[in-house]
Amino acid sequence: MSERAPVRPIRSQPPPAGGLFSRAGIFRLKPVDSSEEETGGGLRRTMGLWQLVALSLGGLVGAGVFSLAGVVAHEDAGPGVMLSFLLAIVASTAAALCYAEFAGTIPKAGSAYTYTYAALGEVVGWAIGWDLLLEYTAIVAVVAIAVSGYLSYILEHLGLDLPQWMLGAPGTGDGHRADVFAALLCLLLAFVLSRGTKEAARFETVLVVVKLAIVALVVLAGAFHVSAGNLSPFLPFGLSGAVTGAATTFFAVYGYDAMSAAAEESTEAKKLLPKAIVISLGIAAVVYLLVCLVLLGMQDYRDIDTKSPFSSALSAVGLGGLGLVVAVGAVIGITTSAFANMLAVSRVWYAMSRDGLLPRRFARNHPTRQVPTRIIWPVGVGSAVIAGFLPIREAADLTNIGILMAFLVVAVAVVVMRRTRPGLPRTFRTPLVPWIPAVGVLFSGWLISRLDPVTWLRFAVWMALGMAVYAWFGYRNSAEHRPAAGDTGDPDPNSVPKERD
Repeated sequence: MSERAPVRPIRSQPPPAGGLFSRAGIFRLKPVDSSEEETGGGLRRTMGLWQLVALSLGGLVGAGVFSLAGVVAHEDAGPGVMLSFLLAIVASTAAALCYAEFAGTIPKAGSAYTYTYAALGEVVGWAIGWDLLLEYTAIVAVVAIAVSGYLSYILEHLGLDLPQWMLGAPGTGDGHRADVFAALLCLLLAFVLSRGTKEAARFETVLVVVKLAIVALVVLAGAFHVSAGNLSPFLPFGLSGAVTGAATTFFAVYGYDAMSAAAEESTEAKKLLPKAIVISLGIAAVVYLLVCLVLLGMQDYRDIDTKSPFSSALSAVGLGGLGLVVAVGAVIGITTSAFANMLAVSRVWYAMSRDGLLPRRFARNHPTRQVPTRIIWPVGVGSAVIAGFLPIREAADLTNIGILMAFLVVAVAVVVMRRTRPGLPRTFRTPLVPWIPAVGVLFSGWLISRLDPVTWLRFAVWMALGMAVYAWFGYRNSAEHRPAAGDTGDPDPNSVPKERD
């Protein structure tokens, strides 16, 4: 199979007949192709239902369980972190049902980017795609930082005294200059992902099984040491603290989006993706609520070690040996979350490049492994820089605003697509439209409002940069850019334009 990406000739043309802000301009729609045939990029369809569920759980059950739950409990919500996760899960469920409908309707790589491009127009799709590039990369970094914390815990208990400068980002501790372990993990994951999808999926599935076994062990052992006194007061920071915690923990219940980004690597995407989304979110919801109950029941939230919360909690109740086992399992298990999100960002970038909104050279796969290695390595390096030099809380907030924006727009897109293209074949239909999407929109907007102003500023700068890139490159190089001759009206959004090599 050729490694060349499909190239569509771009010809200069005057402004579209309907104006720049019309369906022939920046709001032109990506054609909806609900087939599952191989595309010109040549991604291999190798993943069945349980591999998709494993990939989704890899993103859903990771740093949120082993690290972020402790951070949010200690800093924002106390035992109310259970309410934080419950709020996040409710919002996530509403969005998940919207994702499931799109996954069964448009089984293509790119996730929220592809869905919004087809429903709301190119400029909106671009904005969400650009948003996802930052979001997923930041998630990889957050998870890598969480792994680094547990690895440091293990080495400390083995008696290894490492230099302080390499154990954390600036501002996270005395003498910390960079989180070396987190940065190296990002590069290691890029290497694994570059080996090929089938091999990487097997690696991910094995690690997810190990992770869930470790979580089950923690819950069963810790349940015998839960003290009701540690759960009171339940909301020491008030209800606002729990809501703030929900905004921070939201990314932890979002892994199904990473899985949907790999739609073109599923054996039967239209049937399997909706099932995998619902199954994985249900499992994750139960896991998070049980884990939070046991963690906060074992140790007072003020005493939680935010670097390795479960290991420290188990040590506090006399289960130090098990705490070390959990730390080892966490290093292995949390890695699956970083893997799922690194795969996702590479597929979103791939889809945007194939559509011409980013340079097409990035949509050229490795000739034998059939994965976009030209994307994977820049993502690995970018996430390594974030992981090495940003504290976990700042990286998590940067992630969450992007996730919430994507959720909000996808929920709107489902309602719009139902009205504009009601006849499209859908293997799954979001129930109670428009009410379920409305819940997703309201929760997402509410949680966004709870994020720090600095996070808003960073996000605004990133989006402004993205709009500049779109104006300079994406608009005129888009695969939907049409010559003026013979194009006097809005393009048919359901047409499939021909491409040539």
